[in-house]
Amino acid sequence: MTMISQEIDRLIKLLAKLPGLGPRSGRRMALHLIKKKTSVMDPLIAALQEVRATVQTCINCGNLDSAGKQCGVCLDEKRDATTICVVEGVDDLWAMERSNSYKGHYHVLGGVLSALDGVGPDDLTISKLQDRVKNDNVQEIIIALNATLEGQTTAHYLLERIYNPNIKVTRLAHGVPVGGELDYLDDGTISAALSSRRPF
Repeated sequence: MTMISQEIDRLIKLLAKLPGLGPRSGRRMALHLIKKKTSVMDPLIAALQEVRATVQTCINCGNLDSAGKQCGVCLDEKRDATTICVVEGVDDLWAMERSNSYKGHYHVLGGVLSALDGVGPDDLTISKLQDRVKNDNVQEIIIALNATLEGQTTAHYLLERIYNPNIKVTRLAHGVPVGGELDYLDDGTISAALSSRRPF
């Protein structure tokens, strides 16, 4: 006879699927939620339902927001619309925003090219980026992909696809460590890398 009910077991398994968690962490979290139903579980359920109902992907850059079809960054008229910073995912966009160093627009690729994982150009938002480069008044594109083999491969592929002699293409300086991921860098490192970017 099992000591854990089906409902609790299901909760544990779902929590264990979250990034950075496993079965042991899932059990601890499930137990904490059950013990703190009023102060933790109920507000969490409400927040999840609200996010599910309101948050959507920006049709312009790929960011997540509840502002409507376009995110708050794209709608902010104070930001420099002539500069686009290309990032792998929304987590990298958030990391760049935390540094408070960049005041332009973004483009979320939705991943990087990876033959091993079966991710090709059509799986990313590269064609949408090409459209933005062609139709918007873009003057600079900053390639801010992770300094991994896949990130660098994707960066070189992008360089070929978006080439325009009238548009400056830069990348983050090598202050970002090779193999490093933007989401794990401190704000000072991101800020320094952004300010010392150079032509690609």
